[in-house]
Amino acid sequence: MCLVNTVESSLCPTMGVEKTFSSSVASCFRYINVTKSVDNQKPITSLWFSTIFSIIGLSSNLFAFCVLISTSRKTHSRSRSSFLIFLGGLVVTDFMGLLVTGIIVMFYHITQFDWKILDQNCYLCNFFGLSMVFYGQCPLLLGASMATERFFGITKPFSRSANISKKRAYLIVVFVWFFAFFLALFPVMGIGSYTLQYPKSWCFLTLLQDPKNRAFGLIFSLVGIFSVCLSFILNTVSVVTLCKVCHDRESVQRRRNSEVEMMVQLVGIMIIASICWFPLLIFIVQTVLQQHKNELMEKEIPRNTEKLLLIFLRVATWNQILDPWVYILFRRAVLKRIYPSLNSRPSVVSLYPTLTISLRRNCRCESINN
Repeated sequence: MCLVNTVESSLCPTMGVEKTFSSSVASCFRYINVTKSVDNQKPITSLWFSTIFSIIGLSSNLFAFCVLISTSRKTHSRSRSSFLIFLGGLVVTDFMGLLVTGIIVMFYHITQFDWKILDQNCYLCNFFGLSMVFYGQCPLLLGASMATERFFGITKPFSRSANISKKRAYLIVVFVWFFAFFLALFPVMGIGSYTLQYPKSWCFLTLLQDPKNRAFGLIFSLVGIFSVCLSFILNTVSVVTLCKVCHDRESVQRRRNSEVEMMVQLVGIMIIASICWFPLLIFIVQTVLQQHKNELMEKEIPRNTEKLLLIFLRVATWNQILDPWVYILFRRAVLKRIYPSLNSRPSVVSLYPTLTISLRRNCRCESINN
């Protein structure tokens, strides 16, 4: 719906008015052709959709966080504790992402404020866009970090690099947050820009054709694609290695199931991230690389492109709702009910029969002490 008030807005032209855009407006505002529907069609966004979506996502992540806290108190394994820290960082990031962006979107739907009046200097829009990029990249980067940790933990269980302490796990999570925040600051530093998006209820990176916006769009997309692909490669190797362990009937080593549980959860997180994020990331790459038609006015994006961006963004945000349910549903207690023979799985150390008995005993003792 087009917003009209006492101040004439070039962002919201009415029917019969020539499309013009004033270059004096702030950088976060661009031409968005949002006209009233003559067919009484339902709006593409609504307060009820945003509210229900946010409540479901916040409740899911809060419940998952409580389960994580309860599990971490009962966990004595170093590898398991580190993995829970990564999961905790993922849940906290998803929760805060839904909370921050959901509040702004719901406030817009309730008040129907005019961005040009309320946010003349683009502070709110830049904060919104920065939050979208930051909370969008964090789950993908954390997924790649967890995949890397499990890769070394399964393929090289006795190396020092595989034994990640709690302190190091916390540092990795903080580093991921810092890197994602640094990436989100690019438009603030002049590489690209955050602009108001159709239908004027949210802000995100700009799919315009100028070099800086193209560069930022490609950086955002390629970092996300790289994270997902890295997770896929490392998880594939880890799963193959773990399957060899599980089918080694001659093993006489101590049996444990935490590796299977963690890999099931990690593969689930990877699949959800791929399904939710790949359409948006590929769409951004295709859009910034293609040439728009010349009849478009300055700072205008084709209507179909704007609608597709909104649809793909909605699909991507489902990642924040589904992530916590991967951990909730694929815990060992639930897996045992579905797969009772899980208790008879051998340990990953059975892949290394050449190790001496004394070395194996020392590793078991170290595992117990940790």
